[in-house]
Amino acid sequence: MDFVASLGLILPELILSLTGLVLLLVAAWAGDKASSAISVAGCVALGACFFLVARTVCAGASGPDTVAFFGQFRADAFAGFAKLMIYAASGAALVVAPAFFGRTGQMKAEYPVLILFATVGMSLMVSAGDLLTLYIGLEMNSLSAYVLAAFLRNDSRSSEAGLKYFVLGALASGILLFGMSLTYGFTGTTSFEGIRAAVGDGLNGGTLFGLVFVFAGLAFKISAVPFHMWTPDVYEGAPTPVTAFFASAPKVAAVALATRVAIEAFGSQADAWRQVVIFAALASIVVGALGAIGQSNIKRLLAYSSINNVGFILIGLACATPKGVSALLVYLAIYVAMTVGSFVAVLMMRAEDGTPIEGIADLAGLSRTRPALAWCLAMLMFSLAGIPPLFGFWGKFVVFQAAVQANLVALAAIGIAASVIGAFYYIKIVKIMFFDEPADTIRGKSDWAHWALLAISAIVVSPLGYLLTAWLGKLADGAAAALFLLA
Repeated sequence: MDFVASLGLILPELILSLTGLVLLLVAAWAGDKASSAISVAGCVALGACFFLVARTVCAGASGPDTVAFFGQFRADAFAGFAKLMIYAASGAALVVAPAFFGRTGQMKAEYPVLILFATVGMSLMVSAGDLLTLYIGLEMNSLSAYVLAAFLRNDSRSSEAGLKYFVLGALASGILLFGMSLTYGFTGTTSFEGIRAAVGDGLNGGTLFGLVFVFAGLAFKISAVPFHMWTPDVYEGAPTPVTAFFASAPKVAAVALATRVAIEAFGSQADAWRQVVIFAALASIVVGALGAIGQSNIKRLLAYSSINNVGFILIGLACATPKGVSALLVYLAIYVAMTVGSFVAVLMMRAEDGTPIEGIADLAGLSRTRPALAWCLAMLMFSLAGIPPLFGFWGKFVVFQAAVQANLVALAAIGIAASVIGAFYYIKIVKIMFFDEPADTIRGKSDWAHWALLAISAIVVSPLGYLLTAWLGKLADGAAAALFLLA
């Protein structure tokens, strides 16, 4: 494929990169007073890229025509499906930020620029066809994320979150880079297709070590046990719009990247990495469920909820089949809607003077003081628990169905049993909102943007979401097929 055609395939990344650079100059010259305009411009750029990529996903793009720069970049339907979720979640992070930061006058023009550059990195991650592209995209996302975590410079919790994320993220990047070096040393190539050909006859000791280190580095990015230790502290300390971003877009990018590496690079040796994925899946489900039970801060609880949900997502990856990857993508799409909605609800938990409230005890009696907010949050909690007829049940159902079809019946059974543990703390929040005496501390008003995002999320996770099952399943099947065609 020639250079011009390759540039056409990376058009969304080019748009985001150029927009980010232009907006960075605007931020330097106009200052923080232009932050609202910069945020709007960032949302427009993300919207344009969303519609560009949507065509690729709807067409089920796959094969040689989706490969750019000699295999280093893949603009197939699988990457496109992940990018749609990334762009939507990034746009939500831009929409909810002005109200949060504006209360204290800390809305900086750099915020939307950092979101855009992080999104470019995530786009490269999900389209990577080579270890070099993988690492460039991952680091571009990570460097922006470190700054975002510590965005509130006068808040000790935010500074602590940024420092913890940076130190542990650097360690994970080193582990990943070491694994990539081992893989290159023992296979002689950095391309996923070349690695697959090199390990086709089996894994030697060095390549096996490389595989383990690569998966360990990626496990940090998706908050999978035992590399989850940073998640509760960073989610609690980072500004809530940033936490909403961390829990959605980068999670999608890391899961999609791990899936592409597993299927494309090491797909012929699925038995070698399946054991690692199964352990991480079950451990994440159990640790996420048990860790959330004793939490008193809603953001820490949602952090453990994120770890718990990663476990269910990894069950789809453990199947190593097109059906499993399709189920993984369906679960991710539903998870993004539930997560964005949950954190928007947290952003709407404010005192009368606008001070953020994060204590679970402050939700007491919310159904009598803020009934609309309470009912929307209750729907999101029940959906996260996987309770029918809410749409979150469908995500768990398709994942367990794929596991059974892949003869992983024991894994599905254990996952179903462990999901009951997680239902406890979700139902506990609903009980506090509807049956406890009102605390009447959440009295702050919310703007239309928050209500709009919360309403959209609530509608998606409601029984009306099942109207999307056929359409969503078809798109996910096409995306999974594109990944296995290249594999």
